Amino acid sequence: MTEVTTHQAEEDARNEDILIYLNGQIVPKAQATVSVYDSGFMLGDGVWEGLRLYDGKWAFLDEHMDRLFEAAKAVDLDIGLDRKGVISALLETQNANGMTTDAHARLMITRGTKIRPFQHPSLSQSGPTFVIIMEHSKPKIPRPITLSTVPHLRGLPMTQDPKLNSHSKLNCILACIAAQKAGADEALMLDLNGFVNTTNACNFFIVKKGAVWTSTGDYCMNGITRQKVIDLCRANDIPVFERNFSLVDTYSADEAFLTGTFGAQTPVSSIDGRTIGTGELGPMTMRLRELYKELVDRS
Repeated sequence: MTEVTTHQAEEDARNEDILIYLNGQIVPKAQATVSVYDSGFMLGDGVWEGLRLYDGKWAFLDEHMDRLFEAAKAVDLDIGLDRKGVISALLETQNANGMTTDAHARLMITRGTKIRPFQHPSLSQSGPTFVIIMEHSKPKIPRPITLSTVPHLRGLPMTQDPKLNSHSKLNCILACIAAQKAGADEALMLDLNGFVNTTNACNFFIVKKGAVWTSTGDYCMNGITRQKVIDLCRANDIPVFERNFSLVDTYSADEAFLTGTFGAQTPVSSIDGRTIGTGELGPMTMRLRELYKELVDRS
């Protein structure tokens, strides 16, 4: 089976010549480099945000800015720009690349360049480092995703809060590697109590008897698309539950799908070798895709 990821996009030759925002300058891709002493490179000390451009508009921009600044405050990182300044940098990068739709932006802010190669934040005395990578990006996921449950957990907030969009992603990377070793595309991760939680890259939903289920949200990513799907269900009389549920509940689901800024709603065909529903895009996932597209169009 061909390997598929939740961030798979159509090949686009224009991405070879993109311009990147780097600390207030717009530079060619080949020149967009940071120091080996950068705290993000050394320690994963930074936060990030991902956005999608639809028909000239950055979808749910306010919510993404809220999440970015909340994350920066949580890790005591001064972005160096206010909200208006970050949006201005985003639009400057968009205009420099002539992008109008089907684009994805990743904003990355680290604590900056260190004077010595050790972890203490006081050693980051030059910064922050602020980068925006913006690519022509049209999702192309040729088939539903397959998942494998892995031993890696989404932990307690006093270790590394899973709600935080941190550069420190090793736990999720190890989960993804474990899933691929098991022959699946990506990982299904449980919470500390053994309940189904999220995947290594996206939020997770199932559909059972016309109702949509997702985790309590206590241990998963603070997904903006996740919340939009929950809100759409409530606004359209679709029963939706944020609850604890097990793998037994999951294996017998009628449908399963993932949510994220990049792929919106991505169907899941199988989990741990069990076919979910028909193994294809289900009617509820299709309906939520349509409702989400309408929401993006009018937002």
